[in-house]
Amino acid sequence: MRIPFIGGNWKMNLSLEEAIKFVEEIKPKLPAANVVETAIAASPLFLESMIEHNSDSPLQITAENCFYKNCGAYTGEVSPQALSEMGVGYVIVGHSERRRYFNETNDIINKKVHAVLDNKMVPIICCDETMGRLDNGDHFSWVVSQVTAAVQGVSEDDAAKIIIAYEPSWAIGTGHSASTAEAEEGCYLIRQTLADIYSDEIADQIRILYGGSVTEKNIAALMKEPDIDGVLAGKASLSPNEFIKLANFQSLK
Repeated sequence: MRIPFIGGNWKMNLSLEEAIKFVEEIKPKLPAANVVETAIAASPLFLESMIEHNSDSPLQITAENCFYKNCGAYTGEVSPQALSEMGVGYVIVGHSERRRYFNETNDIINKKVHAVLDNKMVPIICCDETMGRLDNGDHFSWVVSQVTAAVQGVSEDDAAKIIIAYEPSWAIGTGHSASTAEAEEGCYLIRQTLADIYSDEIADQIRILYGGSVTEKNIAALMKEPDIDGVLAGKASLSPNEFIKLANFQSLK
């Protein structure tokens, strides 16, 4: 059985003081990790302090990105080894904003996936589709190609640990979420792709999330779908009250 995963991606938002206050506020209101797993991805500037204030909490403090080398002459990059040693358990890789603004290719993202796994962390691999691809009717082939490239060379044992986040770029931060049926169709196709690459057994273990204008109003319907194991929220995760509602989606009507 796949444990639901409710994640938040703050992007380049909040201050250190706000981040610490956020963690302190939500800690006592989160479900147990064996019921719903929760995670917040924040700026690398905040991670150590957030981890220090997150003791005895089920919340997973997560990195928004990392480089694909542990060390070297890579000014401004974040070492996956340093993140692991700090106590970070999850790292987002391949977000559409990294692809668009920083020209990250499928090859770079694949290298990052391996670097995260090599450092005993779990990659949350984002795959997206553009509005142009959607209008052209071939958006699902675009999603499949990103998934296939991201897991190239990843063993079955490691593949069972990864998380995939299906985030249509036209739905991220726009207020226009994919319909429940569209979200489920994308996640289903990703699971079938993983089954083709590995096996049905491995694909059934991998958690697949939906991201893109997730709110308390649509999360309950999304989480009822068989291939949607959780969400990766953006704007809604910036508010402690909103994130707590997402984390406790099972109590929403």
